[in-house]
Amino acid sequence: MDRLPKLNSAQREAVLTLCGPLLVLAGAGTGKTRVITYRMAELIHRGTPPQRILSVTFTNKAAREMQERAARLLGGQRQNKPFIATFHSLCVRILRQEITVLGYPPNFAIYDRGDQESAARKVLRDIRIGEGAFRPGDLLQRISRWKMAGIGPAHAADFSECDLDSLAAVAYRRYQVSLRAAAAVDFDDLLLLTLQLFREFPQVLSRHQRRFDSVQIDEYQDTNAAQFELVEALVREHHNLCVVGDDDQSIYGWRGADVAHILNFQSYFLGTKVVRLEDNYRCTDKILDVANRLIKHNRGRHEKQLRAHKTTSDGVRFLEFPDEVAEAENVVREINELVRKRDTPQGDITILFRTNEQPRLFETELRRAQLNYVLLGGQSFFDRREIRDMLAYLKVLAHPSDEVSLLRIINTPVRGIGTTTVQKLLHRAVKEHRSLWAVIPQAISEAEISTKSAAALNAFRELLERYRRAFDRTPKKMAETLRALIAEIDYHAEIQKQYKEPQQQLLHWEMLDELVESLERYLERSASPSLSDYLEESALNGREEEADKYDQLEHDAVRLMTLHSAKGLEFHRVYMVGLEESLLPHQRSIDGNEAAIAEERRLAYVGITRAKDHLTLTRAASRKKWGKRRASLPSRFLFEMRSDCASDDKANDVQPD
Repeated sequence: MDRLPKLNSAQREAVLTLCGPLLVLAGAGTGKTRVITYRMAELIHRGTPPQRILSVTFTNKAAREMQERAARLLGGQRQNKPFIATFHSLCVRILRQEITVLGYPPNFAIYDRGDQESAARKVLRDIRIGEGAFRPGDLLQRISRWKMAGIGPAHAADFSECDLDSLAAVAYRRYQVSLRAAAAVDFDDLLLLTLQLFREFPQVLSRHQRRFDSVQIDEYQDTNAAQFELVEALVREHHNLCVVGDDDQSIYGWRGADVAHILNFQSYFLGTKVVRLEDNYRCTDKILDVANRLIKHNRGRHEKQLRAHKTTSDGVRFLEFPDEVAEAENVVREINELVRKRDTPQGDITILFRTNEQPRLFETELRRAQLNYVLLGGQSFFDRREIRDMLAYLKVLAHPSDEVSLLRIINTPVRGIGTTTVQKLLHRAVKEHRSLWAVIPQAISEAEISTKSAAALNAFRELLERYRRAFDRTPKKMAETLRALIAEIDYHAEIQKQYKEPQQQLLHWEMLDELVESLERYLERSASPSLSDYLEESALNGREEEADKYDQLEHDAVRLMTLHSAKGLEFHRVYMVGLEESLLPHQRSIDGNEAAIAEERRLAYVGITRAKDHLTLTRAASRKKWGKRRASLPSRFLFEMRSDCASDDKANDVQPD
């Protein structure tokens, strides 16, 4: 019986190539997830034990989708399953088993962005660098750049390019020391510390090499240097590595991704077989014509030509408006017409833009038209103040040495532990080389702090110890325990104090309720729940910031999102706005080099290939900048993608196609 009836010839070739290095060049909409899951199933049918297959992707959503598809192909009742994970969750698993040899406890905490900024601010203060000279965010950006390149604190100074880099290298060492003292790691450490284990402890590397007979990597064009080294180390003994990706969709260079990994794959892994997936099942022929013409202007790419399986008479539209106000007014007027008179679902429509400043005018017009819309890529659920406060309570309960979280909640809500008391405790902790939590009992017994503060500290310690026991004793009731904690510290009053409007108070209270519900959902799917495990899952989800993004896609609302946020998604009708020099391509790339322009071109290509049926590209002839109206130049990409068959309107008033 043919197990691969739904695959085209190229997909079938990829699925049946089961040994050695394989590069699958999967253009947009060509069915790469189908290839990955069918290939896993084929490996198992040919005798590879499921648990000896590792499949790595970049988001939890992609990992879940892959798990579900694999289960359908293999039959959901199998006891052993392929190990499908993101890079970061794979590294967490490895570190939980092995990290003690690096001097960390196995139940380390994972710092979120806010925790990192607090730690960075303290480091800058310790080495006497004011925030005016060097902001915490700037330091973290440099540290992240080094970590993604696989560069530890001992070697960062060797890669310094300016005085600020040299200062950052000093601060990087102090930052890592402070994290280790708090038994914590940050998100980039998950990769870097796993890499350190593989480099410095051959027996650890060997143990994990022996776990997997076959490794697959999805979205390979997005790998950074640390991820590349991790993959190479894992497959060094057998080279049974299949990578799937598209160099034409490599758009994350600004966060460490290196397109050279997919461009030079055949050089890194000799004997590579290359399979090209070029049959596109998403976009119409007219949309693909525009996409193919544009991306051919990039030099140094794998040659490929997407072929459409959908034909249409509707061309891609290029619209020019006198200014950005007219652009927003007319695009929204057309959307309103489609929704009100053509019964087009609002969820079928997406507006894509390059910068976070662009959607403001579109939001104004959508509200005026009383259309539902959702702006993706805004504030993450996990970045909200009330969520960060309550997660800090949970982190201290799970990891008492987490000083950053302890300092966040020690007087939140206000309980009479003032700044002077905290400073005395910090001074003592630094002097004695102990954690803040550890010095509190002695500071109280020696009357180092006032009687009132001592009473507040004792009550606080008693509260935390009581709830720590409750979470440990009844893990299945953690959601109830969290509700009791929120009630006991009266966080409702804290919300009322912070937000005066009743609607705002209700919104933030609902956010806390959603946190409890997220804990309930975790309990439903976990066989052996623990607070540490829940916090780990929250840290990974929060950093990838995908929960809000994909949940909101369920609503019937017009989507507004950046081109970067749109990658991996598809929509029936797309408006790609602001195709002007300095917007797309962005001014930073214009001031940069050809490689930067090439990445912007790939970003435009990603935007175009999100559209399934209808694509409209717009630009404004002028924009207001720094208080003055200035003429805008059409994006060079418009000239590169144009042909006589494209419809062209110079319009103040457009009608839907």
